[in-house]
Amino acid sequence: MTEVSQQAAEFLENVFDMTGLHLRVGVKQGIAGEVLDIEGKDAELLQAQTGELLEALQHLINQVFGRSLTGGARLVCDVHGFRATREAELQAMANLAANRVRQTGTAFTFEPMSANERRIIHLTLADSPDLFTESIGEGADRKLRIARKN
Repeated sequence: MTEVSQQAAEFLENVFDMTGLHLRVGVKQGIAGEVLDIEGKDAELLQAQTGELLEALQHLINQVFGRSLTGGARLVCDVHGFRATREAELQAMANLAANRVRQTGTAFTFEPMSANERRIIHLTLADSPDLFTESIGEGADRKLRIARKN
């Protein structure tokens, strides 16, 4: 466990204690590095509205501790495997869309999604020799597009 992850976990626990939320934070190894794993009786609050509060906590943690990370690494927050499940869903969606683009030759554009969700799709298809991905649009309407390379 890295020192930054431990500090971030302690920071989150202090936030939860001050707000009266019954949550604890552990650090576990995830697919792309260490994950701040949140659990407790108030955990379902973090999953409401497709994880907006969880996403906000992750953003806060990366703003506070991001400069201490090397090589563009980011801290990831998860609760009851919510993010891991969503990541698997996004990878499956990326692969299905990629196959559709390969079969039809027509570009595919996803509905607007968060920067983190777009990043997962970009990384899933990064090694595809025949396809490219790009983010298009602005702000909350930002989408991800998959197309064939020329």
